[in-house]
Amino acid sequence: MNFISRFALLILFVLSSVGFTVAQEVTPSPSPSPDVPGDRLVVPPVAPEFRGEQKPLPELGRVGVDMNQQHPMSLKEAIALALENNKDIEVARDNVKIAEFDLNGARGAYDPRFNTTAFYERIKSPISSFLSGGQNGSTIQSDYTGSAKLEGLAPHGGNYKLEFSSIRLTTNNQFVALNPQFPSALTFTFTQPLMRGFKIDNSRRQIEIAKKNLSLSDAQFRQRAIDTITNVQRAYWDLVFALRNLQIQRDTVRDARTQLEHNKRMVNEGQLAPIDVVAAQAQITTFEQAVFSALEDVSRTENNLKNLIAANRNSSLWTESLVPTDPVELSAPDVVLPDALKTAMENRPELTQSEVLREMNQIDQKFLKDQTRPAIDLVGSYGISGLAGSVSTAGVNPFTASSLQVRQRVDELSVLEGLDPLPVVPPQTFSPNLLGGYGQSIQNLVENRYNNFRVGVQINLPLRNRTAEAQLGRSQVEGQRIATQREQLEQNIQVDVRNALQTMRSAEARLRAAIATREASEQQFASEQRRLDAGQSTVFLVLERQNALTTARGNELRAQTDLNKAVAELQRATGNALSVNSIVVRVR
Repeated sequence: MNFISRFALLILFVLSSVGFTVAQEVTPSPSPSPDVPGDRLVVPPVAPEFRGEQKPLPELGRVGVDMNQQHPMSLKEAIALALENNKDIEVARDNVKIAEFDLNGARGAYDPRFNTTAFYERIKSPISSFLSGGQNGSTIQSDYTGSAKLEGLAPHGGNYKLEFSSIRLTTNNQFVALNPQFPSALTFTFTQPLMRGFKIDNSRRQIEIAKKNLSLSDAQFRQRAIDTITNVQRAYWDLVFALRNLQIQRDTVRDARTQLEHNKRMVNEGQLAPIDVVAAQAQITTFEQAVFSALEDVSRTENNLKNLIAANRNSSLWTESLVPTDPVELSAPDVVLPDALKTAMENRPELTQSEVLREMNQIDQKFLKDQTRPAIDLVGSYGISGLAGSVSTAGVNPFTASSLQVRQRVDELSVLEGLDPLPVVPPQTFSPNLLGGYGQSIQNLVENRYNNFRVGVQINLPLRNRTAEAQLGRSQVEGQRIATQREQLEQNIQVDVRNALQTMRSAEARLRAAIATREASEQQFASEQRRLDAGQSTVFLVLERQNALTTARGNELRAQTDLNKAVAELQRATGNALSVNSIVVRVR
């Protein structure tokens, strides 16, 4: 290549680098007008005299970050902060707590319920019969009543109820012998299903469903934790790449400035043309643009990582410069496909969630199938009563008042005739245990002197039960749908594992190729510089080799971080991200 050809190549390179445009007249391009054939479209020039103002380059700083406050951070520290502070993890943890409260609420169906009532009552009723026992056309009854009831559900679908009542009653009814009186009663009732509701009822169904929901929330929490770990690993290695790529671009600018000084010396020695200095200066400005682009990538990736690990927007992490300390892995773990698939089938939270959904559907089917059966309940009750009071002194018994007067008259006539009076019939008396106050009534109750019981069977046989049958059929179809989705999920997991394993192996191969390319580019760049010094090459070729070396270094760095991200993706696909990173997740 002669000197004139070399000089022409340099001129073209410089013009393309600094953005110069060869001025030429704008010739209308042939574009026939729809109205006038042969007309041409005239394109006006846009800002033909524009020249950018030359300003000094800004400092290499990041918005909102104090570069003097550096925070060295390992990958494990970043994962721990994310699991502690990440909002998605916090929401998943709250979902688990909600499921725990739902389970406690479902179990509350078996909590005994106690209620009590106390009141005073006065009733004045008109009388409509001679046997009503009232005076002045009415009866008045007043009482103090107190009652208490304890009821609840029993295992195997039964329910129980224990009731106690106590009354202090006073009345002006002449037929009442005990006034005031203290009746009391204690009754226990129990109902036990024999068919429908014996093995499962709605309360037990809700408890079992709540347990499965808690397990489902646990699995969802673990899945969220695995996803968060994977996202943190990706963001961490993206930041590693961005920081090291920034350093590569800065080193490239430094090497370009060294090349500029070298070209200046060769121009002074007469070995290069002055235009070669301009070419080196254009190369520097191009590399400086790449530096600020790399700086922007650093800011974006750092903010992405901080968003995953910072507690809130006021965290001190936002003003600190994160410095990753973990080295990149240069080799992939030795994993074969069968082992990876087996690990995924054992650890993927999605499969656990699918299994929980299947178990919940089986609970529904069991309950709905039970609802199609007839209801046969065994009902039993036992009650005891107590009573005590004082003998009424309100007056003469209406039933014996008239016969008493007749008896007195007969006795008077008998005496006049010399006959003996009628024999005296002792009045009817009450049992001693009925005479007394409230304490005597309770004693009679406790001693079980007066009791009653009842045992029977209650049958509810619907002639048609289409509602329960339809609900059962729907749950069975739902079970088939869950089984189909399970098969689809297992197949998707297999595809996921295969792709992740292939990506990791491809990343490892790309890394090896990138290392070889970078080593070759370094040798080519050094060789081209030596050839330039010997007058056997051009500045254009040297700059091309320098660009190729910069690209090769970036590709090697990208391959390194891609390998680490591929390993993280394989951990997610196999579901062992928690165990591999030695993380124990305490959901509750």
